[in-house]
This record gives sequence, structure tokens and C-alpha cells, in this order.
Amino acid sequence: METETFWKAVKANDARFDGAFVLGVRTTGIYCKPSCRARLPKRENVEFYTSPEVAERSGFRACKRCRPRDVAFVDAQTAKVVRACELIESDEFHSLDELAEAVGSSSFHLQRSFKELIGVSPKKYAEAKRMERFKEEVKGGRDVVDAMYDAGFGSSSRLYENAAEKMGMTPAVYKKGGLGMRINYTITACELGKLLVARTNRGVCSVTFGEDDSDLFAGLRNEFPNAEIAEDAEDLKNTVDAILKYLAGNNRKLVLPLDLQATAFQLQVWDFLRKIPYGETRSYSDVAEALGDKKKVRAVAQACAKNRIALVIPCHRVVASDGKLSGYRWGVARKKILLENERSGRG
Repeated sequence: METETFWKAVKANDARFDGAFVLGVRTTGIYCKPSCRARLPKRENVEFYTSPEVAERSGFRACKRCRPRDVAFVDAQTAKVVRACELIESDEFHSLDELAEAVGSSSFHLQRSFKELIGVSPKKYAEAKRMERFKEEVKGGRDVVDAMYDAGFGSSSRLYENAAEKMGMTPAVYKKGGLGMRINYTITACELGKLLVARTNRGVCSVTFGEDDSDLFAGLRNEFPNAEIAEDAEDLKNTVDAILKYLAGNNRKLVLPLDLQATAFQLQVWDFLRKIPYGETRSYSDVAEALGDKKKVRAVAQACAKNRIALVIPCHRVVASDGKLSGYRWGVARKKILLENERSGRG
């Protein structure tokens, strides 16, 4: 089973996964059930096991607080979803009907429960797994074509279709760590300090705020370490003008071509953010619930924090449940100004 799903369940204290697995903490030698309310351990110290017996054979002892051995049964729907994930990762099953039959469920119920627990459909999960396998293969030096078929892509067109969405560059470029990509950028002054805008030939890949030109460029270089980066204000003139007009209150919507690098869940969150009406806000829990799992508040916050395209993907419109302006990678002061401007109708 893909451990990131288990880790998300642990962070959310999701009792639906109790009995499906236990987690062992190497620094304490203790294993717990997912819903244990003990302090969250560091991810690098955690190992996952399919049962208490397996954890104990590995040298861990049961937590006296959550008593993982006392779990009477595994939630039936969770067990089916976990099994479906295992089958998808084994690449033995390809259709929803096949998965449903294998786990003893109807296609309708499996689709619904899978999306509730995992956050994406079985199809999207399978696509993400294939892309992860492909990335691992090409990072390890495999030929792109061989890696493509080993990862489960039936054709290069299917691979490139997924690559454009999940990686923001072609597989050949990804294999070289972005080598061959050309990114044009410009830095200009605005009411929020300095504004960096950058784009590839596919679309905008970065919109960031800062105080210093060199720091902004260093951030762009760190994000795309092997790309060819050149300053070109003329190429970005229309894009920058649109953003500045938005800040000045002359634009209420930014519609620009984007070149995104993100996971499927991040893309799902960012797509929702772009639908929040101008001048309005949503809480992190609102976003999580709208995406099908109100327990994914932390995951939503992380997706917002990883957004590198300010304003165009309006993560400033997401606030804490009590309305406080917590969390904005370019500073809460900037977030406050943006929201005040929008609420006043200025932009």
C-alpha cells in the first residue's frame, strides 16, 4: 500500500483506517493505530505494518494509550479501498469494474468510497502511480521509452498527456532535471514590493513577491535549477500588465496560461481556489470539505503553501476557520492588503 495515504491518515487521526495498518515509531519502539492521539512523530521515524503481529516481529511494542491490539474490526469500506490501492499499485487491474469485482464491491460504491478516503478517483490514483514509477525510472537513468512501458503507459501520447499536467515539462526534459527548458522572467515594482513573473513557452510558471531582486531570482533558480533562465521584460509585458492592472483594481479576474508542476491533489486544490469569487474567502476546512474530505485541512494548507503563482491561483483567499489571516508564503501583511483591496472593490 502506498505509504503517503497511510501517513495522511495518521496526520488526520482517521479512525476509519484503524485495523487496516499500524505505525511503528523507531525512536520510541512503540506502534500505534492511526487514530492514536499521541504526539505526531516525525515522518522519517515512522514505519507502517499491516498488523500488530508484523510490527511486534519487527521489535515494536503496543502503545498503552491507543491499544492497537484491541481494534475489533476493520471498516469494511476502508479495507476494500486499501485492497484496491494495492491492486492498482501492482498494475494487475486496469478498469474500475475489475477493481470492484476483485474487492467485492459495486463500481459505484468503490468509486465513491475511494474518492472519500484517498481524495481522488481510482483512475486518477492509477495515473499518479504510473507517473511516479516513470519518474523513478528516468531519475535512475532508464531510457524514456523503456521507462514509459515499464510504468504502464501504453503509448507516448498518453505519457506526454500526463506529463504535461503532472510535471509541467516533457519526460525527456524531466529526465535531465529541467535541462533544455527556457524560462523568461522579469522583476518589477508594485505596491506589495517587488514582483517576479516568469514563464515557459507553455505558460506562467512563477509569480512571486519579495523585497529584493536577487532573492527573488534565487528562488526562481532554486525552483528550476537546470533550466535556461533569461531576463526578458518585453516577452512578459502583457502578462505583467494584466497582473498590475489586477493589483490596481482595473482587473477582477486573471486568466493566464499556466505551466504548473504539482501533484494531483495540489492541482485539485488550486483549481478550487480559482473558483472562489472575487472579494470572498473560504476557510481551509471549507476547501477540504468541498473536495470531499473535511479531515484534509492540513493537506489543503500545504497545497496552498506550495503555490508559486500568486494572485493567478488566489491562495490569499483561504483563511483560518476563525477568519484569521494565517499562512501566506509571501507574508500575512501582503495577504491582508490583497483581501482588503478585493473587499473594497479595488482589486
